[in-house]
Amino acid sequence: MSKVEKKAATEKIILGLDPGTNIMGYGLILVRSSVVSVIQFGVIRMGKQGEHSLKLKKIFEQVLSLVDKYHPDEVALEAPFFGKNVQSMLKLGRAQGVAMSAALYREVPITEYAPKKVKQSVTGNGNASKEQVAKMLMQIFSIKEQPRLLDSTDALAVAVCHHYQNGAVKSKSKTWEGFLKDNPRRIKIV
Repeated sequence: MSKVEKKAATEKIILGLDPGTNIMGYGLILVRSSVVSVIQFGVIRMGKQGEHSLKLKKIFEQVLSLVDKYHPDEVALEAPFFGKNVQSMLKLGRAQGVAMSAALYREVPITEYAPKKVKQSVTGNGNASKEQVAKMLMQIFSIKEQPRLLDSTDALAVAVCHHYQNGAVKSKSKTWEGFLKDNPRRIKIV
């Protein structure tokens, strides 16, 4: 294996998506060996598209554009959560399906995560607020200013969750003490 092939094998780009029918968050991270860095994160506004079908078309086009521009190795999505409004959940599920279709159209593997799993992975608390998730990501990546729309940090959290779930954090021990000993770079004293 050449040096270029070895380097490519140790790098991975993950696209995290927080699908929505009005605003869709996206976050891209680069994993190089064990170092994770942010490539880009933001939101895509569906605006005044009017018909739901036109919003779905825009979601497909925008996700396809992100995939074509950044060439992610994997895509991670936040699964819709069950709410009281069935119509809203149906629309959100369609948005997620269209985002998945765009990634699959370019043969990028996808994984979905429950919102509680994402929050747990990033903050240690499955019931954390959007603001708590954003603040933790700001610490992890030294982001200076909190984004106005937290859909972007939600999507970034999905990408980070996917990285963590794929064995990025390894510990031989099942205790917090063992985890801290095995992962000293993950400790940040404030």
